[in-house]
Amino acid sequence: QVQLMESGGGLVQAGGSLRLSCAASGLALSTYNMGWFRQAPGKEREFVATISWNGGRTYYAEPVKGRFTISRDNAKNTVYLQMNSLKFEDTAVYYCAADWGTTAQAMGVQFTKGMDYWGKGTLVTVSS
Repeated sequence: QVQLMESGGGLVQAGGSLRLSCAASGLALSTYNMGWFRQAPGKEREFVATISWNGGRTYYAEPVKGRFTISRDNAKNTVYLQMNSLKFEDTAVYYCAADWGTTAQAMGVQFTKGMDYWGKGTLVTVSS
């Protein structure tokens, strides 16, 4: 059974940092493009960052550029999202997703059409 499991969420003050992890089981992430997405209360899910299967290319949504960094360790079957200088508006449930057939660049736009696998999410709350 394939599972993506996010962890690392929590409560943090504005200006603080968190590192999210997405660990896969039943799936070799090394052949999948990966992404982080988030959904704030009352809002639709949105793209945060994506990374190509080998880590060579990364893409970020404008609101997180320069503050968030996506990375992966295929040997550990894990993808990370380092979040610095957190703002109140970063409060959301953060989800990771894996897709084999969609490029990392296209994932940011096409994720609403469905990804191969989604995690169940981890809550990040930023206090102002």
